[in-house]
Amino acid sequence: MKFFENVFTYDYSFPAVSLAYFLRYPNPYSRHVLTSDVIDRYVDQKTQRLHTTRLHLKKSKVPSGILKLLPKGMGGSDNSGQSYILETTVVDAKEGWMETESRNMEWTGILSVVEKQVYQRQPVDGELQALQGLSLDDKRNEQTTVKTTVTFRSKFGQGKLLGRKKAEAGEGADAEEEVPKKGFFSSLSTAGIQRTIELIGVKRTRDAVLKSKQGMNIVLERLRNGGIVGVLEGMREDQAGAIGPDGPWKRVWAQGNGIKEEDDH
Repeated sequence: MKFFENVFTYDYSFPAVSLAYFLRYPNPYSRHVLTSDVIDRYVDQKTQRLHTTRLHLKKSKVPSGILKLLPKGMGGSDNSGQSYILETTVVDAKEGWMETESRNMEWTGILSVVEKQVYQRQPVDGELQALQGLSLDDKRNEQTTVKTTVTFRSKFGQGKLLGRKKAEAGEGADAEEEVPKKGFFSSLSTAGIQRTIELIGVKRTRDAVLKSKQGMNIVLERLRNGGIVGVLEGMREDQAGAIGPDGPWKRVWAQGNGIKEEDDH
């Protein structure tokens, strides 16, 4: 198991940052995100906290470095792979914090990736003054820190290894004596592959976290300059750029409706 941790501060108020989080797709740094859907949302009557569950469909594939470690064809063979990400969030607007968790739903046996974030309001220059929506006054009086922790865990080969150990154990004292030796070397090889897969995931996540920050900053700038209208206009432009005449959104729609793409003549 491997971990990646990062702390970053946005020079914007918590209301602005938490809103930008829910409006961050699409943006110029998230062209791989195909769809984003809310599947559950409610306010806890006791705590007054907002709970949201969303499902993101992303264009994704197993990294080439990991593919080299897998049996041929196991992780896909082209760039058109898609994967679902399950995201849950809890927002406490009164206390000024938000907790998020995102996890992959495909290829979990190869590599399970769980990202947790904690957004926290941070007053600047003394006590926090009354907020004025998304105005510039908020930006001067308040910042928002976010701590990101990503956990990587590979279980590749574990099922096969356990099955082999059971088969090797069999019955009788002679078989039992051989299990520790064979099991030790088998587990060493499997553990090495798992560590390699996890390290590749860590390296890939460093770049993804940077792009995520850049995307959030673009959404925040749109909020600052044009409010919600500015964000929606930017989203329409980004979506149009991603779609194009034969963009990923069209392919997702066609596949969902059982339509095969025609070859160009």
